[in-house]
Amino acid sequence: MNELITQVSQKTGLTTEQATAVVQTVIAFLKGKLPSPIAGQIDSLLNGGTTGLDAAKVNVTGAIGSVFGKK
Repeated sequence: MNELITQVSQKTGLTTEQATAVVQTVIAFLKGKLPSPIAGQIDSLLNGGTTGLDAAKVNVTGAIGSVFGKK
């Protein structure tokens, strides 16, 4: 999340404290609008972790490759 706060601060000219408030507000808004399983992954993703969605992407990519004869 620190990376996102830094980018918001740099691109908007806001102080770190202001950028933190903006980022936290947007994250809370998104979590409120997303289904629970996805919303629960936001914190992990923002803290540099991976999500189940990453694993799903790998599985889908592998499956598509198998359909076209790639391993």
